[in-house]
Amino acid sequence: MTTYLLAGGGTAGHVNPLLAVADRLRERDPDASVLVLGTAEGLEARLVPARGYELLTIAKVPFPRRPNRAALAFPARFRASIEAVRRILDERGVDVVVGFGGYVSTPAYLAARRTGIPVAIHEANARPGLANRLGARFAATVGVAFEGTPLRGARLVGMPLRREIETLDPQALRGEAAATFDLDPSRPVLLATGGSLGARRINRAIADSAVAITGAGWQVLHVTGAKSEIVDPGIAGYRVVEYADRMDLALAVADAAVSRAGAATVSELAALGIPAVFVPYPVGNGEQRFNAAGVVAAGGAVLVDDAEFVPEWVSTEVLPLLADTGRLRTMAAAAASVGFRDGTDRMVALVDEALGEAAGNRPQGA
Repeated sequence: MTTYLLAGGGTAGHVNPLLAVADRLRERDPDASVLVLGTAEGLEARLVPARGYELLTIAKVPFPRRPNRAALAFPARFRASIEAVRRILDERGVDVVVGFGGYVSTPAYLAARRTGIPVAIHEANARPGLANRLGARFAATVGVAFEGTPLRGARLVGMPLRREIETLDPQALRGEAAATFDLDPSRPVLLATGGSLGARRINRAIADSAVAITGAGWQVLHVTGAKSEIVDPGIAGYRVVEYADRMDLALAVADAAVSRAGAATVSELAALGIPAVFVPYPVGNGEQRFNAAGVVAAGGAVLVDDAEFVPEWVSTEVLPLLADTGRLRTMAAAAASVGFRDGTDRMVALVDEALGEAAGNRPQGA
């Protein structure tokens, strides 16, 4: 029986691809032991047990950014976290560590290296994080979601997607999806979303443009997010929801999208061939611009700075795009040409390869 330890967490960007790979490993081998390493504070603390996996937690030890008391305590705390993972590897008989980035991945990679356990890595963002940059130096295999991601030994596998996205048939589900959101299946739909917490700039610009968009013959499905200040104005054809429990149905009914450029969102829209306007999150290291670069270069999406995404830009750029059905068809094909629906299987193949390399390196009779 193979024992897998999947390390990652903190955000949905780490947890969702981790769970997609975990599900595929369990599907193909129900006897395998699939364990997840995370923290008690991250999103994984809720999502992993809910999916039926055992969550093993270690302390969250952020890398210090400035000289202070936390920086002085960091070396001892970090060594302790590595030792905690090493004990897990020994006690649970782990055969391979599969890392997705985040706080727990660095000690997991280092503990695995010290104990001779192979490491497979998946990097979801075009700009890799510190943990995966370190782990890639000695990992057996490294998969990335986007072409050109600067990691040693990186191979393009795409994003591990949820089964319901991998197998989504928009035409077959359009009627159900439209009924779920009280939309007309015969009229085109613009999906606007800024993620689970929402995006103030997208929310404001879309809400202020709702009359113009619906007047152009389109419907709007506006997923505002949990922190939205948007109040449903009751415009015909404009549907406002805080959260979409069935995001697969939201994607099934979408003929075009306006969204942030998180790695999962870019990957899902490209995989499904949905033309998009990406409004990258303006804070951080700029990774969202890089996430969208491939599909934009292919012609499947348009990129606009957060500060520029205002009702005037919607009027001069988005409305003409929505009116040009030929361009939308071309964009849809271009997006699909750089998308992956089989990222989960591609990543699982790299996990198998890491296991195979480890087996091949063992002395005969071991």
